[in-house]
Amino acid sequence: METTIKSGSRQPASGTDTSILPLAARRTVHRLAPAPACAVLQLPPREAFIKSKRSARRETDIPAQQLVERMSLCVQLVSSLPARSPRLAAVLHLRRSCEFIPRVSMSSYSPPPPPDQSLDTEAPNAPVTRERRLNPDLQEQLPKPYLARALEAVDPSHPQGTKGRDPRGMSVLQQHAAFFDRNGDGVIYPWETFQGLRAIGCGFPLSFVGSILINLFLSYPTQPGWLPSPLLSIHINNIHKGKHGSDSETYDTEGRFDPSKFDAIFSKYGRTHPNALTRDELGSMLQGNRNTYDFPGWLAAAGEWLLLYSLAKDKDGLLQRETVRGLFDGSLFERLQDNKKKSS
Repeated sequence: METTIKSGSRQPASGTDTSILPLAARRTVHRLAPAPACAVLQLPPREAFIKSKRSARRETDIPAQQLVERMSLCVQLVSSLPARSPRLAAVLHLRRSCEFIPRVSMSSYSPPPPPDQSLDTEAPNAPVTRERRLNPDLQEQLPKPYLARALEAVDPSHPQGTKGRDPRGMSVLQQHAAFFDRNGDGVIYPWETFQGLRAIGCGFPLSFVGSILINLFLSYPTQPGWLPSPLLSIHINNIHKGKHGSDSETYDTEGRFDPSKFDAIFSKYGRTHPNALTRDELGSMLQGNRNTYDFPGWLAAAGEWLLLYSLAKDKDGLLQRETVRGLFDGSLFERLQDNKKKSS
């Protein structure tokens, strides 16, 4: 038997007597009948929640902080309701399993700050700043590397200076010069300079000429008065006045040790090895440190560094960082003197 079902009703078409149908057929007719047109569409709990969440995300003009406050308030209200119905239980379960990530409005977005160019050590239009680089991490390796030390020659490997060595209250430059004060009276005469050069391994002709030149150039600037010394004496208390130009500036004008300038010797010119200088790199350093028309400084710097290289280079022809550090505080002279005594 054919049965028609009117749209908008759960009952079979009028005129159709369903009582004559079997019980299973009557249930099928009622189940196939369409829902009323005016019925409200009921979404499952999860779909309704997702739809409300999407509509909330469309509110792009709401600032992020305000949106977070609103959503937190809604979550608190939902959590306070008793979960007696299956729909509320589903919402609470979804709240625990989902993380609310509000969409930040474009009005509150700020671009990242530009890089701080005040800390750059290389200038694009100055190629020499790329060739002679500085160590930007020196402050992490050594406390306050910009602070010149008066008593100790420090570096990242020796933050306390040379261990077991008493500075005797002298500046680092005074300690360097005190090695040549053989009798310890605070004054260095040419014959004492000669003895000191011989003690560190210099030959007789070099020691003779070197003692005359060193005392000739340093005697008058270090004198306590205006009159020169006929014996070409050097006074250690005023040795900072004899500091020449065109040097590495590791000694400041008062004779303190500047760790940043010492580190720059190797960061700028130690290209083959980070903590050593080759013969060619030593020449590049001497050329790079030259001041204009400072001919006496050029000669003094070249004589000092070439003499150091000839006496203290290692078997590979490298001038090691620790060797150079020992030169500045004078501890290298003591090691060279001990080595000569042992070998003789």
